[in-house]
This record gives sequence, C-alpha cells and structure tokens, in this order.
Amino acid sequence: MASNPHDPYRRKRLFENGALEFSEGVERLMNEGWLDPMPCFERHMRGDWGDVEDDRWLRNNAALKSGERLDSFYVITRDLSIRIVTEADRSATRIVLPHEN
Repeated sequence: MASNPHDPYRRKRLFENGALEFSEGVERLMNEGWLDPMPCFERHMRGDWGDVEDDRWLRNNAALKSGERLDSFYVITRDLSIRIVTEADRSATRIVLPHEN
C-alpha cells in the first residue's frame, strides 16, 4: 500500500539531516541482517529522541530552535542500541553503536 502524504497521523520531519552516515559497526549489522536503523532514523527526524533522560529530551527540543547538535538513543534489543547524532550545522547525521564515537 502506498503512503499517503496527507495522512494526518504522519508527522513531518522537523529539520534537515544532511548526509546520512553509518558507522562501521552499524554498517556491518545492517549487512548481516541484524539491524534496520531506518525506523529509528525516522523517529529522530520527527523529534522522538528515543530512550534518553528528560534533560536530553529538553536539550534536543531546544536545539531544534537554536540550531545545536541533536543526540538520540534507541534500544533495539536487550543487547543492541544505537545513537543518532545530527550535527549542529545539519550537514550530517550519523548512526553509530554506543561504543563508537
């Protein structure tokens, strides 16, 4: 079924993401079929910052207006999480494993 762009339940992207980059670990997990980070990426782009503390959630919301860096965290499984970081200048968004910086 095709996506309806006028669907009232669909939230639009709140900011530009720039170049989408995957870390080596994320790329490996994607190639092995263990990870599809795109649903989390869509959440990030719509202002759902995932499994972060309240202060991070508030800082990200403020960063939407001030143009600061955005940093989300998503728990995929008990043993797998990812971070999504959009640079302050919105030139790039990186999807990384927590131990990769």
